[in-house]
Amino acid sequence: MLMRTDPFRELDRLTQQLLGSSGTWSRPAAMAMDAYREGDEYVVAFDLPGVSPDAIEIDVERNMLTVKAERRPRAKADDVQMELSERPLGVFSRQVMLADTLDTDNINADYDAGVLTLRIPISEHAKPRKISITQSGEDRKQIRS
Repeated sequence: MLMRTDPFRELDRLTQQLLGSSGTWSRPAAMAMDAYREGDEYVVAFDLPGVSPDAIEIDVERNMLTVKAERRPRAKADDVQMELSERPLGVFSRQVMLADTLDTDNINADYDAGVLTLRIPISEHAKPRKISITQSGEDRKQIRS
């Protein structure tokens, strides 16, 4: 199970839309994310178009997963004049609280076509299992009051 930890995300998104601002170099912007369970693992996908794989950091401390990415400006040649710039640049960050039932030691990360996909397996101790019942013999003692 994944738990969201950013209660002000919608307020930030609304502010960004109204003011036309996005992530800055000093304040990280949120990144779009999908999360779902697939078999015995959770899959979390982050949209990071235009971000170089070497500009992505993934950290897990206790049960807090942090993904941080930086979209850097293209190197400009002297003869290039920017006419329109709508794609946000800067630092993007997202934190997700992971449940104790997930195996944070075995997270698999893949980056393809601008999407960072993390696969987080469910811990063995959290998977359903059958418990056998044993029947004790006739040696039971009765308690009398």
